[in-house]
Parts: sequence; structure tokens; C-alpha cells
Amino acid sequence: MSAVTHAISRLSADEFRDSVKDLADLLADTVDGNASVGFLAPFGPDAAAAWWSAQQPAVDDGSLAVWVARGPRGIAGTFSLARSPKPNSRHRAELVKLMVHRDARGQGLGRTLLATAEEAAARSGATLLLLDTETGSPAEHLYRAAGWTRYGIVPDYAGDPCGTLKDCSFYFKRLRPS
Repeated sequence: MSAVTHAISRLSADEFRDSVKDLADLLADTVDGNASVGFLAPFGPDAAAAWWSAQQPAVDDGSLAVWVARGPRGIAGTFSLARSPKPNSRHRAELVKLMVHRDARGQGLGRTLLATAEEAAARSGATLLLLDTETGSPAEHLYRAAGWTRYGIVPDYAGDPCGTLKDCSFYFKRLRPS
């Protein structure tokens, strides 16, 4: 099996608006795959599209930047960087909603998206990147392997798609601005 190449790019506000349906399909697939990304099952493409559409103002004003990985079958992965509006925290960003479609997993796309997120955050002047993920999840293994530091675990932080409470691990990574 040959590796599939994905083109990763940051979406402009207009591109984001035009990509909501494909982003919704990815989000619905992620929740259907039992990933704890903030939603409870059943969670279909319509609810996912509504959630993504609600992010448009933040994309428009630049406080949320969204990247996508496009492959032969459309959007296969995404991540977003959220910048803090507070004057005392402009040096940091939060990595949110890093997702890879179940059909594209196991090919290194998650690692590539994570590296792209780190590079993009550093280029934007961030020197500290934060994220949270379900404790014990495959994503947690990815972050640890990429040199992220876990700074805490909160028990029963959020429910998985079935509503079962799960612990959440919080991570940071220091970046060198580029």
C-alpha cells in the first residue's frame, strides 16, 4: 500500500466558509469513532456543520486559524490554533480539534498535522503551545512522542461520545519563534 500525500493549508475566511460541509463530515466521523472532542452521540453532519459555522466569526477576526489536510477523498484531517485575546497571554496559543479521519489514520498524518501546528504557531510568534486530550488515548501517545510535556490530569473532566466521564491530560510545548 502506497502512502497517500495530503496537501496541508490554512483556510482563509472564505475558504473556511466553503469547507464547512467537509469539516462537518470529518468531525462527525471523529465523534462516531468515539473520540472525546466535545460532543455526545448521536452527532451527525448537520450538528457538526452548525458547530463549524458558529466558528466563522473567530475565523473572520483571526482569533481562530484553521488548517486542513486534503487528500484524494477530500479533507482527511484538520487542526486549529486559537490565540488568546488577553494582553498578558499573547505569547501563547492553544491547539484545538486536531482530527484525522478514520480512513486516513495510521499513515503519519496526525504527526504531520502536529508538526505543522507547531511550526505555524512559532511563525505567528507564539512561544508556548497548549492542548488537552483524553488520558490514555492514541492522541496522548502522539503528543508525548512529539516532546510535549504533560502538566496535569483532571479526573472525570469530560464525557466521551457515549457520555462516560473520562480523565483529561493537559500538555504544553515551548516553541522557538521563527
